[in-house]
Amino acid sequence: MYRRGRTAVAVAVAGAGMLLAPGCSSSDSGDGVEGTRAVGAPVGQRPDGDGDPFWVNPDGTAARQVAAYEKAGRTAEAARLRRIAEQPTAEWIGPENPEAEARGFTEAAREADRTAVLVLYNIPHRDCGQFSRGGAADGDAYRAWVAAVARGIGDRRALVVLEPDAVPHMVDGCTPRELHEERYDLLNGAVATLVGLRNTSVYLDAGNAGWGRPDRVPAALRRAGIGRADGFAVNVANFYRTRESVAYGKELSAKVDGKPFVVDTSRNGNGPYESGAPTERWCNPPGRALGTPPTVRTGDPSVTAYLWIKHPGESDGTCKGGPAAGAWWPSYALSLARATPR
Repeated sequence: MYRRGRTAVAVAVAGAGMLLAPGCSSSDSGDGVEGTRAVGAPVGQRPDGDGDPFWVNPDGTAARQVAAYEKAGRTAEAARLRRIAEQPTAEWIGPENPEAEARGFTEAAREADRTAVLVLYNIPHRDCGQFSRGGAADGDAYRAWVAAVARGIGDRRALVVLEPDAVPHMVDGCTPRELHEERYDLLNGAVATLVGLRNTSVYLDAGNAGWGRPDRVPAALRRAGIGRADGFAVNVANFYRTRESVAYGKELSAKVDGKPFVVDTSRNGNGPYESGAPTERWCNPPGRALGTPPTVRTGDPSVTAYLWIKHPGESDGTCKGGPAAGAWWPSYALSLARATPR
């Protein structure tokens, strides 16, 4: 359910001024950002401070949308979208050029003296055949892909969220049992590879506060390598409020040797959607809002950081009028920004 759509990935190294332009698509007429670069838009890093260590992509999709709106004279929309463009969001590493992407993002972050937040989402048999189905062709292909990501990161600072849904989908039975042994092996291997990097921290995905069988998640996390990981992630691409997510995370933490966790707060400002079919409430729900901006100042030693792991404005899938999973959807991005109190 989380795949990011990319029609192209441009990773160019040009010193301190390097800009990265992951491709995107738009379903909103006149709002497309293909070919638009945010070079002239004042989107950059947030002020230095202990609570703001994460890298803002100055040429991310939202930043380029801001530039497109400004060029078209749509200043009100541009101002609203700055609420997204000026925040650090995670970069989801694609399947085709993992080493180049990981290197490009982490080099740009290093030039800005920031930490890159990366998501690895390429496990075989991903998403149980749903909107974001796919992943590596087999175990060997996945191991090679993870190794390429690790080479790309090198000794630069990175926080990695590892494989959204991979563990929870084994817990809830969505992933067939005959695939579990290989998946646990692949997750363990990925954790071992990534924690071996000097300045990389690794957080295994652990589902969300609405997951049906939270009592089974700790054992699955242990089998997946949580003992070597830095912690786990909750609420990735979901909408549960921060207090609910923290309570869920603390429940899990107590059962996995006190491991800390990160919370995706990107779209949880209004909490989860409670209308319509329960199986699709998570998919492009209306009336949602941006959540707490990314920070390590959580006020709770159990919570490493609040992060924007899902990119606000990227579709969850072809539901409620949305484009393909991961595709940029300007009107949805604007709706999130409009619904967020200043």
